[in-house]
Amino acid sequence: MAADENSLLELAVSGDDAALSEILRVSDAELRSRLSGQIGRRYRSALSVADVLQVTYMEAFLRIGRFRPAGNGAFRNWLTKIAESNLKNAIRDLNRMKRPPRDRQFALTHDGDSHVALLNTLAGSQSSPSRQASRTEIQTAIESAMGLLPADYRTVVQAFDIEGKTAQQIGREIGRSPGAVYMIKTRAHVRLAEILGDSTQFFSRDA
Repeated sequence: MAADENSLLELAVSGDDAALSEILRVSDAELRSRLSGQIGRRYRSALSVADVLQVTYMEAFLRIGRFRPAGNGAFRNWLTKIAESNLKNAIRDLNRMKRPPRDRQFALTHDGDSHVALLNTLAGSQSSPSRQASRTEIQTAIESAMGLLPADYRTVVQAFDIEGKTAQQIGREIGRSPGAVYMIKTRAHVRLAEILGDSTQFFSRDA
């Protein structure tokens, strides 16, 4: 990385959005080259390199403050890691598209059930939602946390997890491919888990 790019990177890490935009622009061609050929033919109707990069760059803006320089090429390697993770998640969900997860195969009969199901999803295997939290408390917490998400992330979570729409439906509504919707959903879930994880009221570690 040239000296002027290192200067831009320092500014970006300190919170300068214009500097980050410029360094992403400069890095774009190399990142596209790194991703070229990684999307198999069977997925190309639902996913493109541009989709992967769009979500990757959103994540870069959200997480640049956590980046720690570690020599030449570190920033592009960091971006590539995010991009490849996004691609892996999208392909995983595209493969599952005809097999909805178990928590989406059953009708939700009570107000707030979708919020409880989302909390269970966010808890994953490392922790469990607090059994002391009521459905209303969970719904309020989820909605408050969603308000802290970027607009695209919030829109996808609302449509996918709360309203139960498919990736294809959401994609048509917001002008994104199904693969992009899945990538946004996965990243939004990570952000929500981070936000909610700051409160021990809703997550507890399993024994």
